[in-house]
Parts: sequence; C-alpha cells; structure tokens
Amino acid sequence: MQPRTKRQKEVLEFITRYIEKHGYKPSYQQIARQLGIASKAGIAKHIKSLENQGLVTRRRENGSFVLELKPISAIAEAVCEIEWLEVPKTESFVEEWEKKPLFVPRFLLGFQTPDRLRAYRVTNDAMLNEHICEGDVALIENRTYARDGDIVVALTQNKRAVLKQFFRDGAKVELRPANPNYVSILLSADKVSLLGIVRGILRPFD
Repeated sequence: MQPRTKRQKEVLEFITRYIEKHGYKPSYQQIARQLGIASKAGIAKHIKSLENQGLVTRRRENGSFVLELKPISAIAEAVCEIEWLEVPKTESFVEEWEKKPLFVPRFLLGFQTPDRLRAYRVTNDAMLNEHICEGDVALIENRTYARDGDIVVALTQNKRAVLKQFFRDGAKVELRPANPNYVSILLSADKVSLLGIVRGILRPFD
C-alpha cells in the first residue's frame, strides 16, 4: 500500500470522526468545507486515492456516491505514521524514502502520540558516544524547551539544524557533542531554537 499524504490522512480522519459523531457519512461538500478545499472535485481525487489504498469504498445510491469505510486491518492498527521534522536542507543528497511519511511500530511510541512526534535523519556522528550514528532516524518529541543533558534537535541562527546535548548557562546555550572529534556550539539563547528532544532511534540496515 502507498503511504497516505497528509491531506488524504485529514480526509480519512474527518470521515471517521463524522461517522462516530453523527452515525452516517459526510457528503463531499461537507468534507470540502471542513478542510478548506475549494471544490468537490478535489475531495473526489483524495477519496479515489483512499479507495485505491483499500481504506474506503464508494457505491452509487440514488444517483450519488455513498462512502463506506473498510475495517482497519491488524497490521494497520500496529503501525503509525510519523511526519518528518521540517528543517533547512543543507545536505545535497536526500534518499527517496525521506520524502514520504515514516511508518513505525506503534509500540515504540510508549505514551507518546504520533502527532507529537517527528522523524529526523541524523546527519553526522556528533553523538556517537550516545550510540547515535550518521544515517540513523531519530524520533523527536515536538517541544520548545529542554532540561540540561537532554539530546535535542536545535536550529542555530535559523540556518542549521543540529542534534546535540543541550545545556543552559544564563543567557548562553551550549550544544555539546558526544564525540571528541566534534566541538561544542556556544551561542546566546536567542540564536538557538529548540525543535524537539530525542525520544528514540531507528537504525536502517546497511
């Protein structure tokens, strides 16, 4: 199955919530109005994609389409979709799978919910001694604050995303590596934007 786009996910979630609340399916016009989509044709395109993925079916009734949700399989229940963290792309090469949502086993999230997490591809070995390597995928909890010692993804001077340990000293922030081959970044706090803290690491097979 092809992964759903963000808009397809929004359409499916709205249909599901609407049925749970009202006991019947919404019309294309209601979906379009709720999601701010200009035309019913736009909704029809997303519904068709969801139908191709086996998530909904359409049948004609009294001259119009009626939607039916298909039961979610056990496999679908066991995985969840994580969006990628939005950071400036300074690397010249991004693998094709990084352009699509990441699907991970739900049990890895613990008490976290998928909407609170983002995926981040680690770009170097700065945190090697914390067993985080270049090419790993870090699961990041969306947060704009951290405690000393937390491993974070931070944006420095609104230009470069880094994954390092966070330490605060008055008006200064230190982003400290866990590898002697890398140096700390020391900046005034207003030059550092926290994007989140690391909650887990996934390592692709070589």
